[in-house]
Amino acid sequence: MSGEREIKERMLEELKAKKQKVLAMGGPKGIERQKKLGKLTARERIELLLDEGTFVEIGALVKHKGREFGLDKREIPADGVVTGFGKIDGRKVYVFSQDFTSLGGTLGEVHAKKICEVLDRAAKEGCPVIGINDSGGARIQEGVDALAGYGQIFFRNSIYSGVIPQICAILGPCAGGAVYSPALMDFIFMVEGISYAFITGPRVIKQVIGEEISEMELGGPIPQQEKSGVVHRVEKSEEECLRNIRRLLSYLPSNNLEDPPRVDVGDDPNRRDEGLFDIVPADPMKPYDMYDIIRRVFDRSPEGEEENYFDILPRFAPNIITCFARLNGYTVGIIANQPKFKAGCLDIDASDKASRFIRFCDAFNIPLINLVDVPGYLPGTEQEWGGIIRHGAKMLYAYSEATVPKITLIIRKAYGGSYLAMCSKDLGADMVLAWPTAELAVMGPEGAAQIIFREEIAKAEDKEKALKEKIKLYRETFANPYRAAESLHIDDVIDPADTRPMLIKALEASLTKRERRPPKKHSVPPV
Repeated sequence: MSGEREIKERMLEELKAKKQKVLAMGGPKGIERQKKLGKLTARERIELLLDEGTFVEIGALVKHKGREFGLDKREIPADGVVTGFGKIDGRKVYVFSQDFTSLGGTLGEVHAKKICEVLDRAAKEGCPVIGINDSGGARIQEGVDALAGYGQIFFRNSIYSGVIPQICAILGPCAGGAVYSPALMDFIFMVEGISYAFITGPRVIKQVIGEEISEMELGGPIPQQEKSGVVHRVEKSEEECLRNIRRLLSYLPSNNLEDPPRVDVGDDPNRRDEGLFDIVPADPMKPYDMYDIIRRVFDRSPEGEEENYFDILPRFAPNIITCFARLNGYTVGIIANQPKFKAGCLDIDASDKASRFIRFCDAFNIPLINLVDVPGYLPGTEQEWGGIIRHGAKMLYAYSEATVPKITLIIRKAYGGSYLAMCSKDLGADMVLAWPTAELAVMGPEGAAQIIFREEIAKAEDKEKALKEKIKLYRETFANPYRAAESLHIDDVIDPADTRPMLIKALEASLTKRERRPPKKHSVPPV
């Protein structure tokens, strides 16, 4: 018996040694280099992300298959990526975290296989996936096998889109083909000072076109949100990033067959707000901050806690707001014009931002609340030649296709095609409400008066006075909510103080609705 026991103890010692080697990742020097870059390790990130003690690792003992250029003599613990599952707020999630301390977290055949395993299991079990990217890219020593690995990941990102939420945190370099997996996921987070992403880096740009630019200027978090709209959230630290991924998940269902979790924060559904109307200036040309309305209408967390909404792409196309919030505990997606920027006009970037958010919400059973104050589409050759017709059509398409509850509140301006693009009844809004300040018309009174009464104004002795009179006439005739309410384009004109309880009633009335669309292989949206 003693001999048998010794054999078993040696087996356990061997297992322990193998596990310790894996847990050591790239070794003390590799970890030290990571720390000098101001970054956490792959395993520290998972510990911060998941509920304590819930992580179960998959594939820790894998071996890479590369044999050329010295790889056959080199060990890469866990093949440079830590994969497994755990819990966030008690709900199961799958996670992969690339390990930059192990051969730069480069992706080889087995590394990719581990990520594919995570994606497949998450889809099969109906769980969100969180990917933490920190990698030098494709492992050059493995050649086309590494490229094939990326292709297998891209394929899964695509076919599982709209099935499970896919969230990416870029917490280091992400270059070349590696950027396309994040781009195919639902949300991308980056951290100031340590994250960058681009297809071709500064050295290639200098060689090809002679332009000199740094990695951060080219693909850092700020330009990749403000300029390109690639990155949905820019965070100040890794800890903040991982905390906000947890917060984002609190608004989302685990998969497309579930409803989002309902969270009661104790805010009275019948709460009225007599001061809400004071936010909107009487002069329709004056701006205001739409966030002030969002803060006061939607569920407010207890005192001292964070904002009652979760912004998506806050620095990109700020003329439209896309964010998650709660209304009587229900998760909702908010699409709102922001009069502080470009007067709340729709443009190319705003249309792209809103349409993608609408489609995400529809895919995951999240009702849409539309707050409208839109004077029109942004004019100019840059917009027309940039394809505003095609891009603007994306919003019309997304709203028309969406079958989740759609509630629209017209706060002030709603002119022309932009009125339709913000989800009018004609595009499937289940209920349309309006404040008394709402103006619904083909165009603004100033422009409309000059067209309709052109001849009368031209004949008038005092043309300026005549124009003002005709603008006033048009405003009284059309630029108000009552003409639209008479034709049932608006369901009700409400006292702004009643906005919260009315939105809740409209939402709860439409939660049980059922809609069908014609059967088809897939749609062909304008892209």
